[in-house]
Amino acid sequence: MNSQPMSPQQQNNQIQNVQDIDLMAFFGAVLDRKYFVLVVTLTFFIAGAIYARYAQPVYKINSILQVESTAATVPGFSDVSGMFDQGSNSTAEIELLKSRSVISEAVDELQLDIIAKPKLFPYIGERAYRSFIPTNNKPFADPSFGANSYAWGGEYINVFRFNVPQSAIGHTFTLVTGDEQKITLKNSNGDEVVTGNVGEELTSGQFSLIVRSLKARPGTEFLLTHANRLNTILGLQSAIFASEKGKNTGIITLEMQSSNPQQAQRIINKMAEIYVRHNVERNSAEAQNSLDFLKVQLPQVKKQLEAAEQKYNSYKIKRQTVDISLEAQSVLERVITLDTKLQDLDLQRLELSRKFKNDHPLYQGLLEKITEIKKQKELLVKEVGDLPATQQQLLSLKRDVEVSNQIYMLLLSKAQELDIVRAGTVGNVRIIDRAEVNGGPIKPNKPLIVTTATLLGALLALTIVILQKALNKGIEDPADIEAIGLPVYASVPYSEYQDKLTGFATKARKGKIPKVKTILALDNPADLSVEALRSLRTSLHFAMMEAKNNIIAISGPSPGVGKSFISVNLATVLAQSGKKVLIIDADMRKGYLQTQFGLKWDDGLSDYLSGRLNLEQVTKTTKVEGLNVITRGQIPPNPSELLMHSNFSKLVEEVSAAYDIVIIDTPPILAVTDPAIVSAHTGTTLLVARFGQNHLREIELTRNRFEQNGIDVKGVVFNGVVKKASNAYGYYGYYNYEYKSDK
Repeated sequence: MNSQPMSPQQQNNQIQNVQDIDLMAFFGAVLDRKYFVLVVTLTFFIAGAIYARYAQPVYKINSILQVESTAATVPGFSDVSGMFDQGSNSTAEIELLKSRSVISEAVDELQLDIIAKPKLFPYIGERAYRSFIPTNNKPFADPSFGANSYAWGGEYINVFRFNVPQSAIGHTFTLVTGDEQKITLKNSNGDEVVTGNVGEELTSGQFSLIVRSLKARPGTEFLLTHANRLNTILGLQSAIFASEKGKNTGIITLEMQSSNPQQAQRIINKMAEIYVRHNVERNSAEAQNSLDFLKVQLPQVKKQLEAAEQKYNSYKIKRQTVDISLEAQSVLERVITLDTKLQDLDLQRLELSRKFKNDHPLYQGLLEKITEIKKQKELLVKEVGDLPATQQQLLSLKRDVEVSNQIYMLLLSKAQELDIVRAGTVGNVRIIDRAEVNGGPIKPNKPLIVTTATLLGALLALTIVILQKALNKGIEDPADIEAIGLPVYASVPYSEYQDKLTGFATKARKGKIPKVKTILALDNPADLSVEALRSLRTSLHFAMMEAKNNIIAISGPSPGVGKSFISVNLATVLAQSGKKVLIIDADMRKGYLQTQFGLKWDDGLSDYLSGRLNLEQVTKTTKVEGLNVITRGQIPPNPSELLMHSNFSKLVEEVSAAYDIVIIDTPPILAVTDPAIVSAHTGTTLLVARFGQNHLREIELTRNRFEQNGIDVKGVVFNGVVKKASNAYGYYGYYNYEYKSDK
C-alpha cells in the first residue's frame, strides 16, 4: 500500500512538533541538572562578590584647560603683538599635551620612574592597608597571621633618589626597616646592597639611595624599583586621556584613572603646568627671534650713524659751511622721509624672507612698495642736481646722518616694544580647573560585577548542560531502539533501592561493576523495576511460543548495562510464578551471580564443561523456591573453547528437559564471542541496553554481531530508565503508572 504524500500543513505541523520537542528537551535538560546550574551560578556569585569586595578601587582625576583662538595682547602694543597672533587647533594642542616632551618633564620632576611602595599581603593586604586610618595612639595597623614583614596600614616611604646600574633597571629591590630609622636594601637574591639611616645618601658602586622620610614598624619591607624611563613615559601616555568637550569649543579635558588618586592628581596638575609653560614659551618664541634679529642690526646701524655724522662734521669744517639753503632743506626732509621708509620696508623684507619664499604674495607686494619709493627718491635726487656742488655734497652728508639717526631710533623703539611683548606673553592656554581628589571611586562597580559574574556563571552552567546533552548520544528513548527494528520488551526503571544495595553510582564512577549480595525482587518486591520485570515475564511467555527450546540467553553490548541484575531478578519473578527455573552464569571470566545468592563461585559451569563434575554436582539451590543456579566455576584459560565443547550441548539438552525456563547470563558480545556461541544453542536471545549509556550505534553493532553468527535477537530490555524532565514528552514506562497498595 503506497503512502500518500504529506500536505504542506502536515509538514509544518511536523516541523512545529519537532521544534516543540527540542525546546522541551532543552528545558528538561536544564531542570535535570538544576542543582549543577545552581551550584555553578552560586560559585560565580560568591567569586564575584569576593572580587568586588577586595578589588582595588580606581579613581578618575581630571583637569580642564582652555585653548583660546588668539593670544592675549599687551596694552599699548597691539600693533606689534598682533604680528604673532595665531589661531590654535584643539586637536594639535591635545597631541602636544600628550607629547613625550611634556610627559617626560613630568616624569623627571615627579620622579615617576622611581617606584617605592610597601609590601602588601597577597590578595587581602591591599584592602587592609587602604581601609586602615592611622591615629596618634595607633599609627600602624597590627600585623595579621603573624606576617610582620608586610605592611598592614599606616606605613609610608618617600624616596628622594634611587640610582641603579643599567643592568638593574626594572628589577625590584627590597628595603627592610630597622630600629632607629635604619634601613637595608637587598636584591632579589637577598644579598645586601646598601645599608644606613633615613635621610643619608647611601652609595655602593653605581647604587645610590636617599630616603627622605619613612614611617613603619621595624622589620617592615618596602619594594623599590627604578623603572625604565621610556617605558614609564609610554605607559603614562597610554594612561592619560585628553579630549575636547564639544566641537571647536577649545575646552580640553585632561583625565587619568588610577588606584592612587593623590599621585594621579600630582601628575595631571604637573602636566597642565608644563603644558601652559611650553605654550607661553612657544608663543613668545617668535617675538624673541625678532628681538634677536634687531639686536644684531642695532650695532651696525649705530656704526653707520656715527660714520655719517663724522663725515658731515668734517665736510662742514673743511668747506667752512654752516648750513644748507631753505630749498635744499626741503628736499632733504623729503629724501630723509623716503630713505626712512625704504629702511623700514627693507627690515620688513628681511623679516618676511625668514618666513616666506620669494614668490609669496606678501613678499612680492613689499618689493613693489620698495620699487615705488625708490622711483620717488630718484625724482628728488634729480632736483638736488640743480643745486651747487657744495650744497649737493652737504645735502648728501646731512641726509645720511638724518636717515641713519631715524633708522637707529626706529630699531631701538621696536626692540624695546618686542622685549615688552616677549616678557608680557601669557600664551593662549589657561588652566580652568585644577585636578583634585573628590568623589568616590568609579571602579569597581560592585553591583555590576556581582550581577555580571552571576550571569556568566549561569550562562556557563547552561552551556555545559547543553553541550553535555548534545554530546551525550546515549539512548534515552526506547522509540529510538524500536526505530531500527528491535522491539523493546520492557523498560526497567532505575531503582534507587537497588542502588543503595549495590552502590552502583559510586562504583560506576570508579570504573567498577557493583557486586550485589541480595536480590531486589526478594527485598523489595513492590519496586517499580520488579514490576517491569513481571511485565517482561508476560512478554516472554508469548515470545517463546515459537522458540526451539525454553532457554533464554541474555547479553548486552558492553559491561555495566545490568545483564546480571535483569537475569537474576527475572529468574526470581519467574520462579515466584510457579516455574522451575535455572539460571546459569556463562561469564566464566568475570561472572559474579554467586554473590547475589550468597554462594561461592567454585564447582560451577567451567568445572562441568571440563568434565570434572556432573550436572547434579554443579547445580546449587537458592533461597528462592523453584530457582536453582549454576555459578561460573573456576576461571578457565579458554572460556570460548569450553563453550564450543560437546559438553555444553549436552548441558543444554539436560537442563532444557529438567526445567521450565533456563536463563543463561552471558558476557557482552562486543567484548568476547562467548554470547554468540551460547545463543546458538538457545531458543531466545535478549539484549540489555542501559538508559543514557549505550549508543544506538552500539545496539546496531550488537545485533549485527549476532546476525553474522546466524542468531536472531528477539528484543531488547531497556534498563535503568531515569525519569528526566528532558524526556518528559517521551516514554516513562512504569514511572507514569506507579500503583501501590494502601497501608
